[in-house]
Amino acid sequence: MATASDVQFIRARSDKREYRRIVLPNALQAMLISDAEIDKAAAVMGVSVGAFNDPDGINGLAHFLEHMLFYASEKYPEEDSYSKYITEHGGSTNASTSSERTNYYFDVNVDNLRGALDRFAQFFVKPLMSAEAVSREINAVDSEHKKNLLSDGSRLNQLQKHLSSKDHPYHKFTTGSLETLDTGPKEKGLDIRGELLRFYCENYSANLMQLTVYGKESLDSLQSLVESLFSDVRNTDKRWFKCPGNPCPEQYLQILVKTIPIMEGDYLRIVWPTTPGILHYKKAPHRYLSHLIGHEGEGSIFYILKQLGWAMSLMAWEGSDSKEYSFFSISIRLTDEGHNHMKDIVGIVFNYIDLLNDSGIHKWIFDEMAAISEIEFNYQDKFQPLNYALFINAMMPLFPPDEWLVGESLPSKFDPILIQKTLDELSPEKVRIFWESKKFEGVTDLAEPWYGTSYSVQKITSDAIKQWMENAPDADLHLPEPNIFIPTDFTLHGPKEEVKFPKIIRTSPFSTLWHKPDKKFLVPKAHVVVDFHCPLANYSPEAEVLTSLFVALLRDYLNDYAYNAQIASLSYGIYSTTTGFQVAVMGYNDKMRLLIDAIMMQIAHFEVKPNRFAVFRETYSKDFENFKFSKPCSQATYYLNLMLNDQSWPLSENLEALSSLNADDLSNFVPNLLSRTFLECFMAGNIEAKEAELIVTGIEEILLKAPNSVFKPLLPSQYLTMRVVMLESGLKCLYRTKGLNPKDENSAIVQYIQIHQEEALLNVQLQLFSLMARQPAFHQLRSVEQLGYITSLSSREDAGIRGLQVIIQSTVKDPDNLDARIDAFFASFESKINELDDEEYKRNVKALIDLKLEKFKNLWEESVYYWGEIISGTLNFDRFESEVEVLRKLKKQDFINFFNQYIKVDAPKRKTFSVKVFASNHSAEYEKSSEEHDPSQTYRVEDLFSFRRSRPLYGSLRSSPVSNCSYN
Repeated sequence: MATASDVQFIRARSDKREYRRIVLPNALQAMLISDAEIDKAAAVMGVSVGAFNDPDGINGLAHFLEHMLFYASEKYPEEDSYSKYITEHGGSTNASTSSERTNYYFDVNVDNLRGALDRFAQFFVKPLMSAEAVSREINAVDSEHKKNLLSDGSRLNQLQKHLSSKDHPYHKFTTGSLETLDTGPKEKGLDIRGELLRFYCENYSANLMQLTVYGKESLDSLQSLVESLFSDVRNTDKRWFKCPGNPCPEQYLQILVKTIPIMEGDYLRIVWPTTPGILHYKKAPHRYLSHLIGHEGEGSIFYILKQLGWAMSLMAWEGSDSKEYSFFSISIRLTDEGHNHMKDIVGIVFNYIDLLNDSGIHKWIFDEMAAISEIEFNYQDKFQPLNYALFINAMMPLFPPDEWLVGESLPSKFDPILIQKTLDELSPEKVRIFWESKKFEGVTDLAEPWYGTSYSVQKITSDAIKQWMENAPDADLHLPEPNIFIPTDFTLHGPKEEVKFPKIIRTSPFSTLWHKPDKKFLVPKAHVVVDFHCPLANYSPEAEVLTSLFVALLRDYLNDYAYNAQIASLSYGIYSTTTGFQVAVMGYNDKMRLLIDAIMMQIAHFEVKPNRFAVFRETYSKDFENFKFSKPCSQATYYLNLMLNDQSWPLSENLEALSSLNADDLSNFVPNLLSRTFLECFMAGNIEAKEAELIVTGIEEILLKAPNSVFKPLLPSQYLTMRVVMLESGLKCLYRTKGLNPKDENSAIVQYIQIHQEEALLNVQLQLFSLMARQPAFHQLRSVEQLGYITSLSSREDAGIRGLQVIIQSTVKDPDNLDARIDAFFASFESKINELDDEEYKRNVKALIDLKLEKFKNLWEESVYYWGEIISGTLNFDRFESEVEVLRKLKKQDFINFFNQYIKVDAPKRKTFSVKVFASNHSAEYEKSSEEHDPSQTYRVEDLFSFRRSRPLYGSLRSSPVSNCSYN
């Protein structure tokens, strides 16, 4: 019988969930969460065993074990039965391995928690790890590693670890590979399956496990369920792993490391080993410092660097996955000119640290930070049960039980001495500087062993850094001003009766306003979207690039003022779209009008600053160039998007256009861009109709009445929509191309099957097939055939045109082979579909119905859904309910007929487009396939744009809101 402790959990004011902490007789801790309102259940098992526990010489064993526990157990010996059960009941599953911890987790339709939890528990009771499955899954781990070989994030992370004490587990390579898990152990006479079993038996003990279960059942029922399923988990009283402290002795401090990245772009990362903030979480010294050092308003490091034209972004944070050591890091993306002033930049950073030392530790700054944290905690949104369970589970080994719901999110004790002590750790004597640039090619002399990253190391002295500080340009560095965006009015303005769907409450020649007040979530927050429909935004590659630069500069100009809004949880975004650009604001509605007006003023009075234009053109050029270093599966998806979407331009043409543009071009373009504009506005949440109308009226006044305003209403004929290419039934189209990065050994394929334009019956049949086939496809193509770590089957939607896509990225098979294996999967799945029994069919239908009837968890989820219906033109606000009615009437034979008509390999209405990206190690296969004759009913696409022009387009679902407006 479990022991239940009477814990008074610190909780948010709005939190109505029930909680209970229990400890089973085998010492396994569990946190039970009961919530009658949820429609998804979730569970997380955290095991305090991670990559630091890897035995010497078998790097990646903990990660490999994480992969293997999914396969089978004595109670459920059928391979993949756990994942199959979860998927068939509307859920998802995953796991992750970190330095000192491994997490396993799932969510599932709320009525199926017992069945899912029973299968899940067997991971930790009696798992099976067959020799055949072990030999296969090693390839998956190796594929995962190879996927990361050209990732700059993975490469720099391993380089930082490499430059640390060899005696510290932080130094290890922890992903695992064929070398560390197969060839290496074999050379030493080790059986890897035996090592896996030994590792599991020696390390996985109930006293090192923390379980979180989130369901709709009562706490008593959840406790009974956990007791029955997890009491058999073995307890060996294994001691918790405790790693040594700081992994960076003196020889790895005061170093400047020059390293060569894969991608274009220069970065400067300034790092200090520091005392872990988790040890003082209520006093939050690192949060105080990262708030100031990472600030982006006037007087900040970033503000100064931006004025000098030396930086594009700056972030500061403290991070670690251990309580025994930590790092405080500053990451700066440099411009080319910034690269030339590295020493000055480091000098400015240390000058700012000196400023913090000289100006003292300020209580008002801490109080402001604490006030924002308290507001965020008490008005936190509900989110997906799995995400909440993951958060709670992560807190369990770190904090006392009464603080599991809050963790370190409520700093409450101002301790200037501790903050000063932490600040003292950010010294020239302890610094590690990592400088990334392709300009270092030919000047590095070392290579990191696991990823092959080229680098060089030189020592830097405190005197040298002091000289950099003295030589740095004079800068008006100062502390931020008090934050005017911190909300103080939390009054709710909900309607007397619930308004079920958005409705238009205002129209003018210039705009339409959709409004959806909130009476469900009852939070003092709102979501505002203003979509600028500008017909000139995307008519050519030059126009698309200029619109993107305009949007980027808008964000840049606003940042000095609006950064404080983001700190106060009033977030905003300005994005390019296919038909113009969009402004979105989300957060507390109290000070929202201030931010919206500031954004609109910036649009109305936009002027191009040549120095900022130059750095953004430089950055965009690098970003375009960097596409060739993207994952091959991303390249394949890009080519598919380019073929499908009628108004899209290739990156090569964008790059060419960018090279000839200057600041005057943008100055001339923006008035034309805005000269004909229509605003489609959406406001949801804690905003009354009258206030929503005042906001839109205010927007129109700012834009229309500004001096020399160029804004004019859009003409009905100018309203543009995105349209999609229609493929031909019974024809398989192929597009083959070489991967853009010759060093990437991964090939990729996207096989796309276009089905239909928006229609309820076909929608649900496609979704039902995707639900049924997703896990079997992953299991067959990834787990059994081991084609590649990145393998997925999913439905896809483009402007109301729906289809199915299968993506595989592989080093072991070329794309033609992958395409054939996908077809073979569909062929084998045909028998499963045709032999589908009534029970399995009903089970999958119920799973899809449960998914569709899931309630929105928060205002953001609801608003995004409704805005999606508005912007797509479907306006099907009761989509889920109406499609559920269609599903309930759907007969099994009709579903089988759908598969036979649209999806099976020789289906008469099957419309397929396969994009194949060949890696350099599959160049022979590429040349061979180029010379081969294609089978009948196959069309080889040589030029995407000629093909796109030759095909008819689906009609748009969007009607023009302009035509509905009065021009009197």
